[in-house]
Amino acid sequence: MLYGEHAKGGIEYNHIPKTDYTTTATYADDTALLSAHSNPETASSQLQNHLIEVERWLNHWRIKANESKSVHVTFTLRRETCPPVTLNCKVIPQENNAKYLGMYLDRKLTWQKHIWTKRKRLDGKLRTLNWLLGRKSQLNPNSKMLVYKTTIKPIWTYGIQLWGTSSNSNIDILERFQTKALRTMFGIPRSISNRYIYLELGLKTVRQEVAQNSLKYQEKLTAHVNKLAHALSGEGALQHTRLKSLHKRFTT
Repeated sequence: MLYGEHAKGGIEYNHIPKTDYTTTATYADDTALLSAHSNPETASSQLQNHLIEVERWLNHWRIKANESKSVHVTFTLRRETCPPVTLNCKVIPQENNAKYLGMYLDRKLTWQKHIWTKRKRLDGKLRTLNWLLGRKSQLNPNSKMLVYKTTIKPIWTYGIQLWGTSSNSNIDILERFQTKALRTMFGIPRSISNRYIYLELGLKTVRQEVAQNSLKYQEKLTAHVNKLAHALSGEGALQHTRLKSLHKRFTT
């Protein structure tokens, strides 16, 4: 997969060249190209051929590609790495992860990079709002919970349908944060169990949020008016992957 950014202009990027053997995703001035094949050489060859077409298109419209912000990532559980590809005669640097639409996609799609990045951001956000959510705050409990749900919770729930497929150990990173935040906000001593805290506050755990959003996502795809969305719930979708027991794992 290659992710890149273009200099902004008046050209609509949905007109960017496409091929039958690669997938193109565009949003604003960001573009991602995906070439999938069991053979690394073939995958890179397909991607390179597409890049040549894109390069011609960019030159035709006098659009400057930002090679410095472009990365080449091999998504695989194997050790092999796809051969390098070039854009404008420059080799695209190979990385182990790429950020696209606020999501950090790592090589093995474990979401560890994404979750740890979010955890650091959450810690910083909680410190910033300590005057409002801390134990010395004069804010009543209901208002504190409202602030948490509107300013902090959306940070980690974004993209939960994707990173929710991560391992238990990675999910625990966010689980621990939420429990720590709740204890800090309401001055809850360590002697009180986490289970009682969530029951008393009427709040779902991270695992419960993952299970709920996963189920809603699959139901939404099944009933979607766009037939292309139905393919996302077929072979290769969540229930067909190595993490297919996600919903069952977090609800039993």
